[in-house]
Amino acid sequence: MVSLDLSVVNVGLPQIAAGLGFSAMGLTWVIHAYALTFGGLLLLGGKAADRYGRRRVLLLGLGLFGLASLVGGFAQEPGHLVAARAAQGVGAAALAPAALALLTATFPSGKPRIRAFGVWSAMNAAGGAFGVLIGGVLTEYASWRWVMFVNVPMAAVALALAWRAVAATPPNTRSGRPDVLGAVLATAGMTLLVFGVVRTDQYAWTSPVTLTTLAVAVALLVAFVLVERTTSREPLVRLGLFANRSVAGANSYNLLVGAAMASAFYFVSLYLQRVLGQGPAMTGIMYLPLALGVVVGSFLAIKLGYRLAPRTLLIGGGLVTAAGFAWFGLISSDGTFAVDVLGPSIVTAVGFGLCLGPVVSTATAGVEPHEVGTASGLLNSARQIGAALGLAALGTASHDRTGPVVTPETLNDGYALGLTLGAGLLVAAVLIALTVLPRTGPPAPAGRQTEEERDLLPARE
Repeated sequence: MVSLDLSVVNVGLPQIAAGLGFSAMGLTWVIHAYALTFGGLLLLGGKAADRYGRRRVLLLGLGLFGLASLVGGFAQEPGHLVAARAAQGVGAAALAPAALALLTATFPSGKPRIRAFGVWSAMNAAGGAFGVLIGGVLTEYASWRWVMFVNVPMAAVALALAWRAVAATPPNTRSGRPDVLGAVLATAGMTLLVFGVVRTDQYAWTSPVTLTTLAVAVALLVAFVLVERTTSREPLVRLGLFANRSVAGANSYNLLVGAAMASAFYFVSLYLQRVLGQGPAMTGIMYLPLALGVVVGSFLAIKLGYRLAPRTLLIGGGLVTAAGFAWFGLISSDGTFAVDVLGPSIVTAVGFGLCLGPVVSTATAGVEPHEVGTASGLLNSARQIGAALGLAALGTASHDRTGPVVTPETLNDGYALGLTLGAGLLVAAVLIALTVLPRTGPPAPAGRQTEEERDLLPARE
């Protein structure tokens, strides 16, 4: 449901802009509002899941997500929709780490863990696949408002299933209240950071407005780190967690991959509609190879995961995805779906699918039970914040390349630049996997712990 919500909105962006009167750069806040609140509050959501019970937080998040979707469908102004998307992000920030923590606790090691995270990744991809198709059909034959309404019955069904199927478990954390101030500082800092980058289309990077905005953002993020080091409450994230190379490397990798992939979905959707002239429904159909390829890559990662270390899959998957982005960078204004989109979609999707399961498994390797929710929230936070920053930075670069005269040719040049820069982000992610992630062998059977896994256990304070 969470991944569907990202893709279903992407396909309807042009119609949302026309229906509510969004500006070209203001339209990106339909994505940013969700990604920022989702990413900024995920750490708090993970900590709340550890403290108050994962089932309880999961149910609360599902309820809020469904209600926000209903309100967003009735939006009458740009601000209404942006606010509803932000509320969706709050709900997602509660339910996503709770769900992933439940999965991690249920499958702690061995081949069952590989299968579990492979299926989890495939379900994420399936949500994206159905999202682009459903979003296109609903936008063209009903209304863009249904890209919001569609979440309501899904949330209701998921809520009923979770109520019946997920067993209540006692909280698995030490005493102490979550650090709400830290969550506020992190979210405010990241919001200002993205806001400053997005507005560089109006104010140059060296202008007082941009420099002041970015300086305040950095100050808030520094304050967040200081609060985490000195708070008398339970820290939002124990900074010592980053001493675990798997946690630090996987989150850095995930941030860069999230930045690239969010931009890809955005640029490809606009390229199909504004350059190739496809309607929303046909765009949704043309998106299916990209979305379904991730499913294929995820299941391929399960098979390969029995013989290869997660680090190896992250390196290989990142390189394949980067190759797909470089191919996307060759799009032309007089191109076709078969020549310019289909091939790079398949390559990009399979490579991305290879990365999904291994990065989750790596990010929670060696993490003690009372911090699993926090580690899960941290990983999701890295991807969502990466998505927001990546879309802001690459969207701004694309907008600058397009220039003041908007034609299919200038739009194509902007989208091509954004996709090429995405390939560079993926290469950087591969370098992180090579230099930061520890070398490990193939996974041990369930119930056995390898020497490498023991070495990954964080030092107790």
